[in-house]
Amino acid sequence: MLWIKFEEKVEKGGERWSKPHVATLSLHSLFELRTCIEKGTIMLDLEASTLPQVVELITDNQIEIGQLKPELKDKVMYTLLRRHRHQTKKSNLRSLADIGKTVSSANSPATTPRNRTSSSMNDISDKPEKDQLRNKFMKKLPRDAEASNVLVGEVDFLDSPFVAFVRLQQAVMLGALTEVPVPTRFLFILLGPKGKANSYHEIGRAIATLMSDEVFHDIAYKAKDREDLLAGIDEFLDEVIVLPPGEWDPAIRIEPPKSLPSSDKRKNMYAGGDSHMNGDMPHDGGHGGGGHATGDELKKTGKFCGGLLLDIKRKVPFFVSDFTDAIHIQSLSAILFIYLGTVTNAITFGGLLGDATENMQGVLESFLGTAITGGIFCLFAGQPLTILSSTGPVLVFERLLFNFSRDNEFDYLEFRLWIGLWSAFYCLVLVATDASYLVQYFTRFTEEGFSCLISFIFIYDAFKKMLKLTHHYPINSDFKMDYVTQYECLCMAPAFLVNSTDVVGDASSWYWNNTELPMNATWSSLSKTECLKYNGELVGKACDYVPDISLMSCILFLGTYTCSMCLKKFKTSQFFPTTVRKLISDFAIILAILIFCGVDMLVGVETPKLIVPTEFKPTSPKRGWFVPLFGGNPWWVYLASALPALLVTILVFMDQQITAVIVNRKEHMLKKGAGYHLDLFLVAVLLIVCSFMGLPWYVAATVISIAHIDSLKMETETSAPGEQPKFLGVREQRVTGVAVFILTGLSVFMSPILKFIPMPVLYGVFLYMGVASLNGVQFMDRLKLLLMPAKHQPDLVYLRHVPLRKVHLFTFIQILCLALLWILKSTVAAIVFPVMILALVAVRKGMDYMFSQHELGFLDDVIPEKDKKKKEDEKKKKKKRGSIDSDAEDSDYPPYNEKVPSIKIPMDMMEEEPFLGDKASDREKSPSSLERHTSC
Repeated sequence: MLWIKFEEKVEKGGERWSKPHVATLSLHSLFELRTCIEKGTIMLDLEASTLPQVVELITDNQIEIGQLKPELKDKVMYTLLRRHRHQTKKSNLRSLADIGKTVSSANSPATTPRNRTSSSMNDISDKPEKDQLRNKFMKKLPRDAEASNVLVGEVDFLDSPFVAFVRLQQAVMLGALTEVPVPTRFLFILLGPKGKANSYHEIGRAIATLMSDEVFHDIAYKAKDREDLLAGIDEFLDEVIVLPPGEWDPAIRIEPPKSLPSSDKRKNMYAGGDSHMNGDMPHDGGHGGGGHATGDELKKTGKFCGGLLLDIKRKVPFFVSDFTDAIHIQSLSAILFIYLGTVTNAITFGGLLGDATENMQGVLESFLGTAITGGIFCLFAGQPLTILSSTGPVLVFERLLFNFSRDNEFDYLEFRLWIGLWSAFYCLVLVATDASYLVQYFTRFTEEGFSCLISFIFIYDAFKKMLKLTHHYPINSDFKMDYVTQYECLCMAPAFLVNSTDVVGDASSWYWNNTELPMNATWSSLSKTECLKYNGELVGKACDYVPDISLMSCILFLGTYTCSMCLKKFKTSQFFPTTVRKLISDFAIILAILIFCGVDMLVGVETPKLIVPTEFKPTSPKRGWFVPLFGGNPWWVYLASALPALLVTILVFMDQQITAVIVNRKEHMLKKGAGYHLDLFLVAVLLIVCSFMGLPWYVAATVISIAHIDSLKMETETSAPGEQPKFLGVREQRVTGVAVFILTGLSVFMSPILKFIPMPVLYGVFLYMGVASLNGVQFMDRLKLLLMPAKHQPDLVYLRHVPLRKVHLFTFIQILCLALLWILKSTVAAIVFPVMILALVAVRKGMDYMFSQHELGFLDDVIPEKDKKKKEDEKKKKKKRGSIDSDAEDSDYPPYNEKVPSIKIPMDMMEEEPFLGDKASDREKSPSSLERHTSC
């Protein structure tokens, strides 16, 4: 049998390991194990380097204390040193699924040597065998893994049990004792008289399960004597859950849970730490370590540029590692994924900017601005995982500013330059005064409202673009196959040339001189595009016919989204080896794009393709690459620009810092720290650069930044069989961001390749990014609760501590705020959108009077400087607990906070007989057997 985290076994007559499952133990076996530890041989920090040495020291100790007869020493050593056969020694026939595996599922045995023979104790070798070294199961184990070997069995030469628990001073290789070449630290040996094999087997399972338990595992390493081990078993018994025998079948294997409960509480209780009951201590929100850092990153220093200098000092030591940490295949998939999202975003916003500003800013300016600002920001930013991009509020401001300039005959680019300079000045003032410390007032309520709004915008825009595409390429619902012979389309000459010859070149001299038609070209030979270009007229029922581009586009759109979602979850599927699954998951979006680009090429329908600029020149011939400071507007405009610059400053500050807060949340487990002040400083500098060059303004893009984080998440590569991979953090580095924006700048030269990508595929990526950024958002979970009956609601932490009506009230307030923001951003009043985002902070502050701090601690983050409110809540709790505490003082039961928990169970009845498991079924076992359990 085998324990890494969960139990695995090979059934009698079977040739494969079972699926990992939760070990179900009998309470009786735990009591018997406690008796074994209490009365058996305990040897801690034993100095030995081979198994024969260990066995000899144990037998000598047993003989010395009178528990083993000297004449039985050789028999005991012979039994314990017999060769072990492992599960890896099996037939060479393998299933198709096994071929090509790089990591095996589980390969360590539970064997009984009753079918094996051995001639001498020299069968045990101290060196690893070839089968051990070839065992791919090693990749499932951490590098510093150590084994605990459990040897139990029945023999016919003992009258009383031979029990020993050994902890070696140094972990050593004990040859082929373990299936994989892992050094052994612990040994538990139990040999007993015949007739009780099942009892010995269950005791072996019990000690193996305890050794795989985190708390007992730590106790076993640190124990100084027998009493420490007994206290560890008692602590385990305190936490054991007993299932009534008539209500649960032990033969049913319990699947490992998706997430394991934390053992910190048990460790604190064992170590004598203060135990806090639910709700008695400040809570982080009940959502798994949420919130954002409130340390030095958001500290108000009171010095000029104090926060900026601290950010620089914090980030400089990591600058080199920000490049070396990117050396991983995962970085490549992140670069390709974010690049395609960034290019699509640049083209979309570039086109919208061109329409809004009469091409004073267009697609090329969008590409160039994205490349310059994004590359510089990722190279020097305090949080390089943040991605800069154009945003909706910026687009609205640009449209209003251009219309205002045109109506008042101002030079748009010069007016915009001065607004950008004033806004950059305001941002620099905010940096110098450490204004970013206000970020700590952006709680989960504000963050979720903002991020959900941006995600919904992405989802809405994806569908909006598809509907617009179907408008341009309508579905031919009136096309009749039976009348296909009657459909035709002819290009006819314009009305004023109807009486002229059909040869275009011989037409009137005026028309000939004003067209570029080739000599002898006829109207009927022109294509549809050429016919319309030269004012021809299309006649016939087939002229309005287009292939089913809309239907094909919908297939590409939904197919890309669905394929991306499925491939991203492929890591947790049951197909292919772990390495292949992880690789597919990392490159999920790229694979989805390639698959549906291939589908598009195979079908051959002319779907709209990605169009990128092919020439490096301003979109409008009326402008250059540098905007002059003076000359185009009256002098007072330069001063008046300070007023609209205030709105731009609020927009930049809110967009940038809320996105930074979301990126730096605790659940992302970032280790290199944030840089709120440094990031805002760089955005201000880049605002100046973009204003002088007439490029769009850029701030942090929430959805793309979250997608960047998700594409760089790291998980454990050596998770135990049955255990879900643990989230380790994010691959913090600068290379992916810098590479993305370099590729964006080079996209002008990659148009021959990019032109094969259908736009519906990129719209599918947009939809994926919008939906994926909503994963793990508590607001979405609470939305689902509105549609669920109480009995079907999941066991969420905040539902345990907050009344359901309060949860729904909190959700309704968020929905109302989100709806108002959506309505606002869809109207002309969208220019004050940043101010309304700021208003969310005020709304959240007002909620302190509707909810207690205890409730807000689970539903949201507690706003700083609420000590007074906390004290009021604590007083209320003390009043409620007053009667409970008085009852506890009169109780005969001690409080559950003892330094070393122990349970005093009378064991007198066990002294007469070694074990109580003397059942009829045990006596029917075959003669001599030795069973091995391994726990890593």
